[in-house]
Amino acid sequence: MAGEPSWAPPGVDTQRANVARVYDYWLGGSHNFLADQDVGRAIAAVEPNMRAIARANRAFLGRAVRFLATAGIHQFLDIGSGIPTQGNVHEIAQQADPGARVVYVDVDPVAIAHSKAILAGNETAGIIDADLRDPGKILTHDVSRRLIDFSQPTGLLLMVVLHFIADAEDPWRIVAMLRDALAPGSYLVLGHATDESKPEVAQATETVYNRGVSTQLHLRSRAEILRFFDGFSLADPGLVHVPLWRPDSPADVPSDPRPFQCLVGVARKP
Repeated sequence: MAGEPSWAPPGVDTQRANVARVYDYWLGGSHNFLADQDVGRAIAAVEPNMRAIARANRAFLGRAVRFLATAGIHQFLDIGSGIPTQGNVHEIAQQADPGARVVYVDVDPVAIAHSKAILAGNETAGIIDADLRDPGKILTHDVSRRLIDFSQPTGLLLMVVLHFIADAEDPWRIVAMLRDALAPGSYLVLGHATDESKPEVAQATETVYNRGVSTQLHLRSRAEILRFFDGFSLADPGLVHVPLWRPDSPADVPSDPRPFQCLVGVARKP
């Protein structure tokens, strides 16, 4: 959308595409700008399945949160939560347990402002302005301390965020730091873009994305993504393409899941 609508936080750069807002555009949201839409369309021209991938990732997140709630998880840390849309983590978790507590974490000012508006008056959910690269800030933040008891099992959600951290920044170390702060019985929910299924399309997507968005995308292999689960035990069906993780219906499983260029998994800390 052109111009600066009333919901745009002061000082937000509307001329430069942003990770959270491009994703919001793919999901059919309204909290994005013309720059985000242009990049979203350019990437969709290279990968026409992109909107379906975004919707599949969102659907997986809902299934995973319901799975964790059934497993007895009552508190969730969602890092890289993005702009709220339908089926937010606190909505799903609190359907299963009205007392479930959720901490969202993001760096995009639009995501933070919109999250604050949605969570106003909700005493069991909050939003932190923090970067995944600084796990210490996240773990010790006042909102985390108020809502999450790290001596009890926690659901750590890292959906489509780790591929925005370069190898040089050692994302595996970051995940390990978060893992070590979690109590036994905690779970990791993770989704990560991969370049293994359709390497030529994936590399073209990465090129277009990195040309238009300030945060660079880093696609990884299955083996590299599996390393994030060190210290966890993967639940069935393991690390799979996103539509294959415990689908709600057989009709939701495509004949070829490889075009969904995201691998997902849910794992428990022993």
